Amino acid sequence: MQHTLKFRFQAGTSRGTLQEKDSYFIKITDGQDPTRMGIGECGPLMGLSPDLSGNLTGAFSDLITYAASKDLLELQDVALAIPAGYPALRFGLETALLDWHQGGKRLIFNNGFFHSVISIPINGLVWMGDKSTMLQRIEEKLDMGYDCIKIKVGAISHADELDILKYIRSRFSSTDITIRLDANGAFDDSNVLKMLDDFARFQIHSIEQPVMAGNQLLMEKVCRESPIPVALDEELIGIHLSKDRQSLLDFIRPAYVVLKPTLHGGCASCADWIESSMQRGIGWWITSALESNIGLNAIAQFTAGYNISIPQGLGTGQLFFNNIPSPLQIDQGKLSYSSGHSWDLSLLL
Repeated sequence: MQHTLKFRFQAGTSRGTLQEKDSYFIKITDGQDPTRMGIGECGPLMGLSPDLSGNLTGAFSDLITYAASKDLLELQDVALAIPAGYPALRFGLETALLDWHQGGKRLIFNNGFFHSVISIPINGLVWMGDKSTMLQRIEEKLDMGYDCIKIKVGAISHADELDILKYIRSRFSSTDITIRLDANGAFDDSNVLKMLDDFARFQIHSIEQPVMAGNQLLMEKVCRESPIPVALDEELIGIHLSKDRQSLLDFIRPAYVVLKPTLHGGCASCADWIESSMQRGIGWWITSALESNIGLNAIAQFTAGYNISIPQGLGTGQLFFNNIPSPLQIDQGKLSYSSGHSWDLSLLL
């Protein structure tokens, strides 16, 4: 079924402004036990997800036909039933199966996160807006206890962006507040290194995707010459084979990779990216891709299976006023699964 998520505000990026987003939910049920239901989310992002470039409706239909031919789907069926060009659909089926096989309780990965034993540090995401709006949003994140702020750059005036960074650093040192930037490919070969030099004055932790994906020669140069550690994000989309992932990492040599299970074909696919990155001394963090709490819960549980040392990008659950009510809670810059709250799936039934 489809559910349209409505943003609480206009979410601005260098690629445009978001006001709503469609997600599709895969439900696996048991005719003999109606209380057992595995749920996964296919939430492709307009302008980024390969799923929307193909025939997503047809891929859903093919999946239904494939499922009808099986007594019970297993995890290995994900790659068999869904082409690699539909990563969001693969993520949805993968997590629905993981949920189903563990009793249909929204338990995707059995670790301390689900059992409310551990929480995950996350960054506070500041969307683009005019200067005063962004400053207000930064204040809100700081008041909420975040010690890592991620700021979208590349759409408002560069002078205003520098003023915003100067304001933060006038109040907090880099040991108190970590600043990450996300350009979403906003810069090009004519200005990228100048922009990065300007940003570097404010002790920036990293910048995601400073130039558009697809120009590996330019990205390699930027990673080599940038005064700020560079993280690859959109650059990773559409690279399905492990050997091709390794070749890209070997050539570009980024400081970090930013992984989104919805865009990379699921948690198993992201695990392969993580292994290849760690073998090369490349850092990483995991980010949600504007999923509802169904998808966010699965990503958080996957993330919690690793020894997390830096904040992750998992704070998007509060973006929507019609999200799926869940046990996911954010407090003092950490995401947790609260046993005192329950799931309300009425919007999906």
